[in-house]
Formats: sequence, C-alpha cells, structure tokens
Amino acid sequence: MSDSNLIKNITFSEPHVLVDLVDYKQGQVISQTFAQNENISLTLFAFDIGEGLSTHAAPGDAMVQVIDGEVKLTIGGEEILAKAGEIVVMPANVPHSVKAERRFKMLLIVVKK
Repeated sequence: MSDSNLIKNITFSEPHVLVDLVDYKQGQVISQTFAQNENISLTLFAFDIGEGLSTHAAPGDAMVQVIDGEVKLTIGGEEILAKAGEIVVMPANVPHSVKAERRFKMLLIVVKK
C-alpha cells in the first residue's frame, strides 16, 4: 500500500470477510476507518450491547449497512430497527442516534457535497 491509496487499513487485492475485520470489546464501540476525506467517510464499527452514539447530525447523507446483530436508529425522532443484511439511509443534517439493543456491527458510509 502506498501513500497515494485512498483506502487504508485493509490489504489490497485479496478477499476479506467484512464482519471479521472488526472485533467486539466489552463495554466499547470499536471502529476501523477505511477512508476519510472531504467527500466521503467509510468506517466499520462494532458496538457492544448497550453502547451507542448520542444524537448528532452528519454533514452528508449517511448509509448504515448492518452486517451483524441488530441496531435501533433514531432519525429525526423516529425509531427504526435494522438487522444484519439491511441498510438504512439517513439524510444530511437530520439529527440521529445509534443504540445497540444487542451487539451489532455496521459499515457506515457518509457522502458529502
């Protein structure tokens, strides 16, 4: 991998099992960033049960791909449950929060203007 690569923290030109690229840790939220710049953020997360992210708004549209477990998302005051294999898109600048009702892992993609 060279300094010119846009994606980091993952080996190139070989297959990976996404769910295995981040581990759960008791009482913690673990993240692995793959890309971060002014246009996009690509981060893999593992949330232990009861963990979450408090209400905030993102400067771009955010797509959550749940790859393990189940999550409760609150988007603009509306609660949504999503489980492994499902995606939820959250619009830019709308307050949202994340709560792990059970352990879960997600790939978060934020696309900005």
